[in-house]
Amino acid sequence: MDSILVIIAISLTIASVINIILTKFSISHIIGYIITGTVVSTLFDFNGSKNLHSLDLIGEFGIVFLMFTIGLEMSFSKLDKMKKLIFYNGFVQMAFSALIIFIIAFYAFTLDAVSSLVIALSFSLSSTAIVLPYLKKSKDIVTPYGERSVAILVFQDLAVIPILLLMSFLSNNELSLTDVLLKTLLYASGIIIFMFTIGKKIIAWLLHFSSKARMEELFLSSVFTIVLGASLFAHEMGFTYSLGAFIAGMIIAETKFHIKVESDISSYKDLLLGAFFFSIGTKINIEYFISHLHWVLGILVLVMMIKAIIIYMLMRKQLNKSDSIKSAVALCQVGEFSFAIFALAMNQDIIADELGSFLILITVLSMILTPFMVNNIYKIASVFVVEYFEADNIATVKTTNHTIVCGFAVLGRIVAKELSKREAKFLIISDNLQHVLLARKRGYDAYFGHLDKLPVLESLNVDQTSSIIITVNTLKNKQIICESVLDYYPDANLVVKVNTIEEKAALADINIRSFVHAQQETAELLVKQSIVEF
Repeated sequence: MDSILVIIAISLTIASVINIILTKFSISHIIGYIITGTVVSTLFDFNGSKNLHSLDLIGEFGIVFLMFTIGLEMSFSKLDKMKKLIFYNGFVQMAFSALIIFIIAFYAFTLDAVSSLVIALSFSLSSTAIVLPYLKKSKDIVTPYGERSVAILVFQDLAVIPILLLMSFLSNNELSLTDVLLKTLLYASGIIIFMFTIGKKIIAWLLHFSSKARMEELFLSSVFTIVLGASLFAHEMGFTYSLGAFIAGMIIAETKFHIKVESDISSYKDLLLGAFFFSIGTKINIEYFISHLHWVLGILVLVMMIKAIIIYMLMRKQLNKSDSIKSAVALCQVGEFSFAIFALAMNQDIIADELGSFLILITVLSMILTPFMVNNIYKIASVFVVEYFEADNIATVKTTNHTIVCGFAVLGRIVAKELSKREAKFLIISDNLQHVLLARKRGYDAYFGHLDKLPVLESLNVDQTSSIIITVNTLKNKQIICESVLDYYPDANLVVKVNTIEEKAALADINIRSFVHAQQETAELLVKQSIVEF
């Protein structure tokens, strides 16, 4: 027992130090846990030990909780709204990536068909754990390339379930392909029917009862009961733990509890995920990594190029060249679910341990490179295409005490015209290139970019403005822009146009100085004019 406590203490210390260092270089904490596992396994000489089943099991439940949280975001209404982007783009990307990688693995590297299939499916996945947080943090999630990248990631997350199921049945040599398909269909149908009928009622009752009790620990224990119960039920039916957790998440996504559930389990999910990636790190042999580094780098570059070209060609039919390149850069890496697939394939002897270790090394290196790529995604895109490219094309303005007009649609044009009449100092910022070109044609100082980007805020001297007029239409864009401006300059004089009372209420928590209600102002003018005429 003492030795176990020493290992845990050392592991936590090493993980904390490494992640503090990696954070300064914007590298995902996932890499920190993997490195910790490698270091600790080397120090205590249990690299590749077969006596790590308990650690692997704990780590597997990290993936279970990750799939549960993904299920929480996969409500049927959301899937229906984005079904074309999700299922068309996602399927095409995965199908073509897997097909080409399978052909190369099977014919060029002469691997057997099963190993080639495992590699092809795994390498066709991208990293939700790294890319999605970046898109949210950078606000690129609302851009055309961000929206399509998220749709593909959603499809990949959905595809993980059948891939993991396939791994389970590939390990069963006693059944024919027909028997496997029939058994999968029968059992999967049973699980889905049970979960969405009786299971749905049980979940709703548990959450309702525990929330009424007003005891946080009771609500949290109910959530754990749901996740573990659904996972164990799926496992007993011959499927992975993740399937049950994912379905449970989808059921809760349709209830009013989904936001609270997600926030309550986030820290536990991260802790268990840390255990999973730590267990992956224990399987890495440093000497093997160094001696095969050239092969790891070569195959990684090949895989990333294949995925990037496929994603670029797919996106080019829908987006401009710049956004297509950004999508390709964002999704060309190998994702974290590949670890789960390789680990399961190795444990069930579907692929050889040496091959599995080699594939894990490729995935690790891919995820180390990914943060650097996504954090410089605009710079990478600008190498291939000349464009009005975010803040890099905005030289710092010299004006002060000026007004910034955000948006140049119909309302923005009217505002600019009125400011011009009053000879006020102002400039225009828009994320619509055509609007920017029109504003410049009319003689205004106009810039292309997003006002929620820090370099843009700095370049436009937001902290020296007299006011900032927000004329954009969507509530989401208003929230993103206002929060970013106030984070940068808390004393900003924001003037925001709102369309409804509900929209104003949604923005009430943000420190906005002035609201202009479009309908209310119009009504007052109409009444005023009618009284004057009378």
